[in-house]
Amino acid sequence: MYIKQVIIQGFRSYRDETIFDSFSPRYNIIVGRNGCGKSNFFFAIQFVLSDEFNNLSAEGRYNLMHEGINSRALNAYVEIIFDNSDSRIMIDKPEVAVRRQISGKKDNYFLDRKVVNKTDIINMLEGAGFSRSNPYYIVKQGKITQMAIAPDANRLQLLREVAGTKVYDEKKHESEAILVETEERRKKIADLLKAIEERLISLETEKEELKQYQKWDRSKRGLECAICTRECEDAKRRIDEVSL
Repeated sequence: MYIKQVIIQGFRSYRDETIFDSFSPRYNIIVGRNGCGKSNFFFAIQFVLSDEFNNLSAEGRYNLMHEGINSRALNAYVEIIFDNSDSRIMIDKPEVAVRRQISGKKDNYFLDRKVVNKTDIINMLEGAGFSRSNPYYIVKQGKITQMAIAPDANRLQLLREVAGTKVYDEKKHESEAILVETEERRKKIADLLKAIEERLISLETEKEELKQYQKWDRSKRGLECAICTRECEDAKRRIDEVSL
């Protein structure tokens, strides 16, 4: 995978649409006179691929748009087209176009000319080995010295980012957090089920006690009714004897 084409319009010194193509998959050299836009060309690549221009305010977006003598550009965009013949980007296409377009009010990302979320672009680039937090693919002055004297742990982190494993490490941490949360919920549900089971046992005991109560209550009522009937008969008999 390599950058096959870069299209810039309205970004910094590039007023009109400017197309850079015929890039080599190995090495490329940008040469030109002072003020011709060499630095802005690399800024344009960073604008799309790195965190150099992240979370821009309205003023920050205006500052990136071309300002001519009479007027300022209303919007600006940078599009990078990758040769994806090796399928390093997990999209089944030989070319993948990533565009970032800004205006006074908007900051949008496009994937093959379709609007997508910024997170989708970040995850796609991370999976292909483009670390936005530490863009090893853009080496600035002093960066090589910094890498040379960096601790081993930092170098290992850089190798992981180069290999594109950082995004999977982050997803792993997210999955582990979800597992911990799920385990806590499982324990709460288990405690709730235990309480319900204990309550069911208690209700079953109360049910049996209620059955016994109802049984003896019916017997009691039957006896009371029999006694009442007997007393009524005795009273009637005594009344009849008195009448005679």
